[in-house]
Amino acid sequence: MATTGTQRFLGGATLPYIRTTTSGSSSSFRSRPHHINGAFWRKKTSTNEKLRLLSRSSSGGTFAALPFDLSPPPIDHDFLETVTAAGAKVSDDGIIETFGNDDEALDATDNGVVVVDLSHFGRIRVSGEDRIQFLHNQSTANFECLHEGQGCDTVFVTPTARTIDIAHAWIMVMEGLNLGDLVGQPYGAQQHFSVNGMPVTVGVGNVISAEGFSLLMSPAAAGAVWNTILSQGAIPMGSNAWEKLRVLQGGRPAPQKELTNEFNVLEAGLWNSISLNKGCYKGQETISRLITYDGVKQRLWGICLSAPAEPGSSIIVDGKKVGKVTSYASGRKESEHFGLGYIKRQAASEGDAVTIAENITGTVVEVPFLARQRPPTRDSAS
Repeated sequence: MATTGTQRFLGGATLPYIRTTTSGSSSSFRSRPHHINGAFWRKKTSTNEKLRLLSRSSSGGTFAALPFDLSPPPIDHDFLETVTAAGAKVSDDGIIETFGNDDEALDATDNGVVVVDLSHFGRIRVSGEDRIQFLHNQSTANFECLHEGQGCDTVFVTPTARTIDIAHAWIMVMEGLNLGDLVGQPYGAQQHFSVNGMPVTVGVGNVISAEGFSLLMSPAAAGAVWNTILSQGAIPMGSNAWEKLRVLQGGRPAPQKELTNEFNVLEAGLWNSISLNKGCYKGQETISRLITYDGVKQRLWGICLSAPAEPGSSIIVDGKKVGKVTSYASGRKESEHFGLGYIKRQAASEGDAVTIAENITGTVVEVPFLARQRPPTRDSAS
């Protein structure tokens, strides 16, 4: 899957800089013309012509999108008008909620390609000579070991390691791109380039999975790129189905749900975003103590449910409250219900039965995003 985002680049586009995408919205980017985000999930297949979204032109001097036609649209073109004309339901906040095809879009995550707009995700651009050191000191990942064209997930935490948000960060540099150069590259690898004078960045992976690609581009290119992806067979997905995907097939924690001041970064299971080797940073002392003294008391799990459950509902084992539900999503069938929730470590683990709010039964299961998290070692490079 890949996150497709668009954003106006304000000067300095030829200089390396760091771009982070956070799960929550940012008031700094509320103005619609300044950003349009999206995502597409791509089933794993062999490399073919559809993967070669961008390739070097025969002249060798410029880079063109093939088979994309990225001619700039009229200046009064509005991306939301494009998707509304295609049947999208858009909220008052400018969020594309659904195309009326949620089940089809979820099926396409297993059997094809989906594309989803994520304009409501916040973005932060950090530039200047100390940009790497700044993020290195303010979040959990080791930015000093990254090079231009690489990326990672990182978590913003409080001084006591309570979670604020998880961000996907890129260290970017302007250069030409053949998408084939990114096939097989690790999660977070990306290249930044120009198509018809418009900045476009393509990266490996997205905010839920390491599959597919992420796209970040200027607003002028958004409509053309969106339509071209659809013309290649992708299924449009709204934010409602995307949230179901996050809960059902991803399990990635979300701000104000799994990521709050109530839970710390280790309880959220975000091990791949944490470095144990770098020096002092916000929350570092608390994280070190939790690891040294095995102080993680609860962890995030998926829960297969017998009925819908409200977030905030108690999770009960042997008549005692041992946690709470943080997210809920219905499945593709009316009988399918799934949730995420924190459970005390000694109370239940994978395969165990739990009760939700006294009358809903559930089974604790692992979820893909958290299953990929691996506690780092102090002698690793992370």
